[in-house]
Amino acid sequence: MSSSHRMPFGAEALPNGSVRFRLWAPMAQNVALRLDGEASHLLSMDRLEDGWFELITARAAHGSLYKFQIDGGLDVPDPASRFQPHDVQGPSEVLDPGSFHWGKDNWRGRPWEEAVIYELHVGTFSPEGTFRGVEQKLDHLQSLGVTAIELMPLSDFPGKRNWGYDGVLPFAPDSSYGRPEDLKQLVEAAHARRLMVFLDVVYNHFGPEGNHLHAYAPQFFTSRHTTPWGDAINFDGPGSRVVRDFFMHNALYWLEEYRIDGLRLDAVHSIIDESSPHILTELARTVRDRFVGERFIHLVLENADNASRYLRRDNAGAVELYDGQWNDDIHHAVHVLLTGESDGYYSDYVGDPMRHLCRCLSEGFAFQGNYSNYHASNRGESSDDLPPAAFVSFLQNHDQVGNRAFGERIAQLAAPRQLKAAMEILLLAPQIPMLFMGEEFGASTPFLFFCDFHGDLAAAVTQGRRSEFSRFAKFNSPHTLESIPDPNSGNTFQQSKLDWASLPDKVHADWLRLYRDLLAIRHKQIVPHLAAACDIHCQATQSPERSLTLDWHLKDGALLQLRANLGAEPHDWPAHRGDVIYASDYGALEGQILPPWSVAWFVKR
Repeated sequence: MSSSHRMPFGAEALPNGSVRFRLWAPMAQNVALRLDGEASHLLSMDRLEDGWFELITARAAHGSLYKFQIDGGLDVPDPASRFQPHDVQGPSEVLDPGSFHWGKDNWRGRPWEEAVIYELHVGTFSPEGTFRGVEQKLDHLQSLGVTAIELMPLSDFPGKRNWGYDGVLPFAPDSSYGRPEDLKQLVEAAHARRLMVFLDVVYNHFGPEGNHLHAYAPQFFTSRHTTPWGDAINFDGPGSRVVRDFFMHNALYWLEEYRIDGLRLDAVHSIIDESSPHILTELARTVRDRFVGERFIHLVLENADNASRYLRRDNAGAVELYDGQWNDDIHHAVHVLLTGESDGYYSDYVGDPMRHLCRCLSEGFAFQGNYSNYHASNRGESSDDLPPAAFVSFLQNHDQVGNRAFGERIAQLAAPRQLKAAMEILLLAPQIPMLFMGEEFGASTPFLFFCDFHGDLAAAVTQGRRSEFSRFAKFNSPHTLESIPDPNSGNTFQQSKLDWASLPDKVHADWLRLYRDLLAIRHKQIVPHLAAACDIHCQATQSPERSLTLDWHLKDGALLQLRANLGAEPHDWPAHRGDVIYASDYGALEGQILPPWSVAWFVKR
């Protein structure tokens, strides 16, 4: 079996053995194809309507290296390159997707309510830092109880190390991780273990090095809108139809050609589109229409705007656009409870973190149109009519760890008993849980911000990183600022690699046992009740003593109950019914006192 996605740009291997090359270059007068090894022989491309150039030639084949020459001067890689074996400035490689033969085509994915997501960075997850390295750890993930691995962005980025959000060639998995065939093998191996594979994609900007679109297709950008990275991508101005198609084909490409099960769209609050339908709506509808009835495909948002309209279900409870959204609110509330930190966006949660946590567990977002001091505006939309599965809960992810100056994980910031109680809530609640790589064994290695830029750009990134923290009191001395790891140092990257040799240590083994036990309970006791999640409703209270009482009434008639004490003093048990499915302290169930930082879950069927 083979899988491929046809698109109107890039290099396409044709059935007769020739290759069709297409490039959208509306500002170019002429474009030529330069095949590797034929420096003196440029193949002129035909100019078509609306800025398109095309050439069909038998002189190229699977494995050929090529570039496009713009107006007799600038040589550029293909913006829709399927592979860049020599990094972003090198030639693109012609790939015939039919050359990879998939195994039995019997994978249909898994329903969204079964999702337990494990976010990982390919380069630092395994000692090898490759797709094959991830594949070798799949048995560990399967036994842990996660059901989906989420790969941080893979789009070709400059250099040998990067988080992935500086990608400039969004169709080409970065060569530092292996070849495209290795990624496909990873996906197939994951499916064989009933693990879904999600991919983080970036549709809000291109990275700062290696993007040549400004030279021949400036219509990709617009100065009418600005983002943290400069001019916005043009989704609503002249020429935007091609731009919109470029990113919609990118989504379909990963889902079809690589059989990816889901996409997480990065920072969509920075995607500005004043047209109708919004690009987020059109993209989701296009994906849904393509795969309807074929297999489960899941779409997830990161959206600081808390725009619940993208998460709506229809009358039957089916997802209309996006399955879920990363819920920063629940992270921030729990983080403040565990650490007391109040800098930056945590300032919005310091006053009453228990109230915010309670609202997240019962209604989704903590901010549903409420005023945010940090954002200096009202933030969010009403979410109390959405099912819990519309929200992805987490206590760690690449941002919340890596955007700290020294990349500390929560296990280095919070007391073990308190952290344990928090995870006993998040892993068993009806929301979709997400882990960050190494979290399951209490990894002590940091996850730092790293990249591989050179020259002035490298210096600017290093200085910018340190300037970010200069406004915080703990970094008000030049010496402390200078101690922040240099993002461009290879050592910063190496420090961020997981230490798998530490797993046998008792502390790490105990954490791993807890996560495995909790996820086993989730799959057995919680997930079977979530299939009709649209009719879940929750009654919740929280007290000044930091007790938490939540009752989820499920459509199948079951009652899921959480009783928790997240304070330092014991207090009386809140009333509960049903059978206990988990307790931090089973002995306390015999008495009348709920110990500090303890959790109990009950189900009444």
